[in-house]
This record gives sequence, structure tokens and C-alpha cells, in this order.
Amino acid sequence: MSRRHHERHRGKNVGWLRAAVLGANDGIVSTASLLVGVAAADSSQGALLTAGIAGAVAGAMSMAAGEYVSVSSQADTEQADLERERRELETDALGEQRELMAIYMSRGLSQQLAKRVAEELTAHDALAAHARDELGITELSIPRPIQAAAASAAAFACGAALPLAVAALVTVESVLVAVPATALVFLAALGGVAARAGGAPVARAAMRVTFWGALAMASTAVIGELFGTIVQ
Repeated sequence: MSRRHHERHRGKNVGWLRAAVLGANDGIVSTASLLVGVAAADSSQGALLTAGIAGAVAGAMSMAAGEYVSVSSQADTEQADLERERRELETDALGEQRELMAIYMSRGLSQQLAKRVAEELTAHDALAAHARDELGITELSIPRPIQAAAASAAAFACGAALPLAVAALVTVESVLVAVPATALVFLAALGGVAARAGGAPVARAAMRVTFWGALAMASTAVIGELFGTIVQ
């Protein structure tokens, strides 16, 4: 009796995983850094939380806007490429078929088999074949600007909520210790979860994201301390 062979590939997770991790990481690092910088300037609890909330909202909107513009540009480019392919199929169908054939031969098929595959795929859906094999456009890779913007904003907001919650629960004098310490724990956990989901080494990913987060918070703490001293 034959047994079906099941393989789990993690490459399909790369798109959403990258967006989610990037958004959450930015939310934690930027909000925690802002809170640390404001606290280092000897601000009140109210000013601290106001700055943190304003930074979180601005950051989420910025992430959404940036992702929307970026993905929309990608979508426009892909649509232009597809329209160009459509015109070329209408004006030079045989040449486009030979182009497909050359692609399949470059991937290891014999000339005879490559010709047969190109003919059959062209007969089935020529534009889809060129989109996939020439342009690298598939159903899974189709840009979705609104979805990308919403996901990035939500991920950023979730990340930003963590240091904000810590800042709201401790005194302003404790923020300089509590927020960086918990933010580093959050970052390490995020890096570890992302690495595990992607099949990468957990410890290395956690250390990498923690290092850069610590550097960002230390930098803003120094700036806050300097400006706080100058203003006073």
C-alpha cells in the first residue's frame, strides 16, 4: 500500500510573518524608546502617557500609510507588466510561446518536453502561464494594499500596547527601568516566536532583535537626558 508523503514548507509563511514581526517590533521599539526618552527628561506621568499614546497612534498610521503606498506601487507595476504581456500575446503569440519554451528549457526540461508544456499551458491560459513563469506573479503573491495596511497598523498597535501598559502600571520614576526591561523581554519573545514559525534558529533571532531594541532605547534615553537637562 502506498503512503502519501507530506512535507511542511515554511516559505509560504514568509510574507505575513515578515509584515507581522516588522509591525510588532516597530511598535515595541519605537513606543518604548519614546517613553524612555520622555521619562529621562523628567516628565510627569500624564505627559509620559500622552506622548506614548500619540506616538503609538502616529506610528500605526504611518505604518499603514507606508505599507499601502508601497504595496499599491507594487500592484500598479504588476498590472502594467500583465497588460504588456497581454498585448504581446495578441501581437506575437508564437514568439511568446517560444519564450515560455526557453524558460522551461532553462529549468532543465528537454526541448521536446518544454515545447509541449509551453503549447499546453498556452492553450489553457497563456497570460496566467506568462504571469507565473516569466513575471513570477501568482495568486499568493498578488498585492493587497488595504489588507497590508490594516495588518501593519494592527501589528504596530499590538506591539505599542505592551510598553504603554507597563508605563501605565508603574510610577514615572520606575519607567526608566520597567519599560526597557519588559520591552527587551517582549522583543526576545517576538524574535523567538517568529524564528520558530519560520524554522530559523530561535536564540540567534531573539538576540538580534533584542540588541537593536536595546540600542534604540539607550539612544533615546541619552537624548532625553540631555534635552531634559538643557530645558531645566
